[in-house]
Amino acid sequence: QVQIVESGGGLVQPGGSLRLSCAASGFTLDYYAIGWFRQAPGKEREGVSCISSSDGSTYYGDSVSGRTTISRDNAKNTVYLQMSSLKPEDTAVYYCALRERLCAPDLYEYDYWGQGTQVTVSS
Repeated sequence: QVQIVESGGGLVQPGGSLRLSCAASGFTLDYYAIGWFRQAPGKEREGVSCISSSDGSTYYGDSVSGRTTISRDNAKNTVYLQMSSLKPEDTAVYYCALRERLCAPDLYEYDYWGQGTQVTVSS
């Protein structure tokens, strides 16, 4: 069956770093654009980053620009989200989402979603 699993979340101190992973089974991730979204309590889900399949183009939301890197490891069938200089406002559940080939700004354009991984930034 098709499975998408996010991992790497946890508790991190402000200013710290972490790497989130999005791993797939049942199909090959390199055929898809992979988006990262996050949702904090009481807030709408927002886009964080995306990497396309066709040309490897990357995109970053304004809230994380300059301190976030998205990358793809096709051999491991995994996409990573490296975040640094973390702030308490980065606290959220982070979701990995897939759509065909190209990145899209609207979360409703993504067809497959993982269950999310909790990131908590606190002292």
